[in-house]
Amino acid sequence: MSTTNNPFVAKAEMLIRKPVTEVFEAFVNPEITSMFWFTKSSGRLEEGKEVTWTWEMYNVSVPVNVKSVVPNKTILISWGNYKEETTVEWTFTEMKNNSTFVSIVNSGFKGDNEQLIAQIRDATEGFTLVLAGLKAYLEHTIQLNLVGDRFSQE
Repeated sequence: MSTTNNPFVAKAEMLIRKPVTEVFEAFVNPEITSMFWFTKSSGRLEEGKEVTWTWEMYNVSVPVNVKSVVPNKTILISWGNYKEETTVEWTFTEMKNNSTFVSIVNSGFKGDNEQLIAQIRDATEGFTLVLAGLKAYLEHTIQLNLVGDRFSQE
């Protein structure tokens, strides 16, 4: 996926000081992902599969269609409800010292300028929290609950 011609994308990136195999597994294996992002998943991310991710604290579930999985390189999904479906691509770059640079690009937003800005802002904030939570969990075994604490639950 090329984002160079499309300014309407959300992007978040982070260096994770763990090997690429471990960082990649954290996104395809819901037993790990649920430690820093969603609370439940109907299954592992596998090419051609549809899974459901759930955030129980918000009573929200979203269908996820797995378009492509290239082990330790990329994950490509579409997610959301029909009119609001977007594409998310993770790219994993192996770095020196057993580190991994993760890039997440969310694209395919629809709406007027105000709606586009809100969606891009929310997605950028969300994926930044996901990456920060991943970093804390994989590097220090700390669950920060960033996604769960993002919105007031009162």
